[in-house]
Amino acid sequence: MSLEMKEPDWEIALEIFRACLPARGAKAKDDRLFVEALHFFAVHNITWRALPERFGKWNSVWKRFDRLSRAGVFEDFFAMLADLSGTARLVQMFDSTVIRAHVSAAGAKGGSLVRRLGGHAAGLARKSI
Repeated sequence: MSLEMKEPDWEIALEIFRACLPARGAKAKDDRLFVEALHFFAVHNITWRALPERFGKWNSVWKRFDRLSRAGVFEDFFAMLADLSGTARLVQMFDSTVIRAHVSAAGAKGGSLVRRLGGHAAGLARKSI
């Protein structure tokens, strides 16, 4: 399975990405490098700090990603990409993430589970007035 995008795919993705960018603010030097960094990040399932140096400083890439995601650029980007395909709306995603809790996080109270029976407790002196 190839994880690389072909040149025509990059051209379409960059054209749509640039159309989704906000009109305000300074324009970036290299949109393709940024989109390639996001592609690398997603495909290789890495942390931001593990981005290769060829994409620039990882913190700069993350800051731009954070700023654009707050502005809603990626929602528009994926919506426009989905509009290019007739079947994209039919595809559903399921998240099968499982989070395991530590045994102590089960929620039960600690302590002894042994309860005094009525007969045993009858032999004790009353503690109430």
